[in-house]
Amino acid sequence: MNPIDKAALASIYCSKLDPSVSAYERLRARLPIDKEFFDETLKGLSSLGMVEDQHLTDFGRDAIKVVLVGGVFDLIHPGHIHTLKAAKSLGDVLVVVVARTSTALKIKKDRKIYHDENLRRELVSSINFVDLAIIGREGTLYDTVVYVNPNIIALGYDQAHTEKDVAENCKKLNLNVQVVRLSTPIPGSKSSRIKDELGESIYGI
Repeated sequence: MNPIDKAALASIYCSKLDPSVSAYERLRARLPIDKEFFDETLKGLSSLGMVEDQHLTDFGRDAIKVVLVGGVFDLIHPGHIHTLKAAKSLGDVLVVVVARTSTALKIKKDRKIYHDENLRRELVSSINFVDLAIIGREGTLYDTVVYVNPNIIALGYDQAHTEKDVAENCKKLNLNVQVVRLSTPIPGSKSSRIKDELGESIYGI
């Protein structure tokens, strides 16, 4: 499959999760194409049985590999960039799930969060190799996993979830998901460490 066809499938997939931006607008943000070219691309994908009524068929969905990464992403730092780049290298579409503030505080009650969830999603969205950033669903981690239906879940090197637990919980939900643990060349680059060292002064610069 040529890269433009794959990019078109990815844009359709992302717009299903976040309909606020059309598939064409998503693709045009990455590639200099006009609407006529996009429509012709969709016709070609439809003829292959990958797209129907501007939605992916099962065949079309199987043609792209979706990687899911989750986190708080309150202060974006080099560790995040390395992690997200590594995750993107595992597939075709990188979906980043930004934790709701309420969810982050349930996990760590004394956590100081500087940015609200919408701003954190906007920050992550600005990273050019992130295909889609969404705010996590209400409920548990697995409500979001079901919604995204990824092929791969990539865990950060220091995230508390274990690969085994995540894989087993996905299996209970009949999700065929590969779970991997990412490494980092800079393990000292952590949001908690930055906050401890800079504290409130980071916004007084």
